[in-house]
Amino acid sequence: MWLMWSRCACFLLLFSAPILRAQMPVTFSKDVAPIFFGRCAVCHHPNDIAPMSLLSYKEVRPWAAAIRQAVVTRKMPPWHADPHVGQYLNDARLSDAQISKIVKWVETGAPEGDPKDLPPAPVFENGWHIKPDLVLSIPETHVAAGDQDDYEYIYVPTDFTEDKWIQVAEVVPGDRRVVHHATVSVVSPDKVPGLLETHNGSGANAEDKNKFRTGKVEHIRPEMPILDDGCASPDGGGFPGKSSGSYNRVPGIYLPGHLAETRPPGYALKIPAGSYLQFQVHYSNRLNETVSDKTSIGLIFAKQPVEHEVAQYEIWNNLFQIPPNTGNHKVRSCYTLEKEVMAVAYTAHMHFRGKSMQTEAFYPDGRHEVIFSVPKYDFRWQETYFLKNQFILPKGTRLITTAYFDNSPNNPLNPDPSKAVRWGEPSDEEMMGFWLAFSEVSPLKDSARKLEATT
Repeated sequence: MWLMWSRCACFLLLFSAPILRAQMPVTFSKDVAPIFFGRCAVCHHPNDIAPMSLLSYKEVRPWAAAIRQAVVTRKMPPWHADPHVGQYLNDARLSDAQISKIVKWVETGAPEGDPKDLPPAPVFENGWHIKPDLVLSIPETHVAAGDQDDYEYIYVPTDFTEDKWIQVAEVVPGDRRVVHHATVSVVSPDKVPGLLETHNGSGANAEDKNKFRTGKVEHIRPEMPILDDGCASPDGGGFPGKSSGSYNRVPGIYLPGHLAETRPPGYALKIPAGSYLQFQVHYSNRLNETVSDKTSIGLIFAKQPVEHEVAQYEIWNNLFQIPPNTGNHKVRSCYTLEKEVMAVAYTAHMHFRGKSMQTEAFYPDGRHEVIFSVPKYDFRWQETYFLKNQFILPKGTRLITTAYFDNSPNNPLNPDPSKAVRWGEPSDEEMMGFWLAFSEVSPLKDSARKLEATT
């Protein structure tokens, strides 16, 4: 009898254990908080870009049903790159297992669980998502009430006495209400006076045959030719006589939804000794008051040997025109690489009418492939996508980018569907840009590779 009972007991234990585990409750403290802290809190904490904080059960519980819907539809976390094209280091998507856990938590009443199971909440300071080694800021800038669009170019000396290698950079607005975007570029000191004259409207390029200004923003001249297919022009879609692609060193940018730029290990951007940082800040003040802004860039220096120096090609079509009341207007740009490069990251840039973007690489040996795709572009959330696996783009590779624009009444973000739209800096005009962060294929020389930047 005892033997029979013991065998039955073992049988029950063996087969009931999985059932008991399956019935274990999913709680906020033990199961859900680690997901929120690791994947969501970077934006969902007080005084940041998300509308609510997810750092405590009290803050999360009222949003439980909305969170379930957002993760099931993959609206959150925001991620717009096609999951079938490329793999990215900064992929923000939740796994199927994480989504299932959140769904089960909500569907079982969203219990808190034992507060002792709660992991430490992440700590964020002064609007940063990183801990910079150095912060450089523009002087306090007053943004007048009612200034719909204003581009300011501000030059900040680095005072670096030696070259610095930047692994991570983040641009943080002083006042998110009025800073639409900001681009920080490396500029040599000898070029600063001429650039200041140009941006103040008194330089040699003040009378631009391609563009005109209203206030401090630029627009394409209406008499410029219309070219939706940049591949039909030797310039690839650039302004006549100018290439569609330009070279820049950009440590960091701020766009809606854009977080810190973290380059892969061994890849870093160089800021030469004595350089200035050009802050191009697009202000858009819809408030009825003048506000002050002090946009900053935070830099984290490379702490390990740098193998590859990162730079950027910005590839544009500047000559397109989107007809009124058009829901799927196609625009292309073309650029042929003049040298062999290593692909590191991609960024898509359009304005409110942007709908989708895809870049194909046509290789010299006849092969071609899609290397980047954003099937549902969202102007309100623009990310730089850092490749998990960098790869070589040979010299002579032709990069063809195809974008679609929705200038119809069906686009809820469309400022005015009755208007034909061309290139312009204001948000209610349009841009079409594909940015390729790249490095040289050959590793740096030993003297540069072994250089480890310090704070």
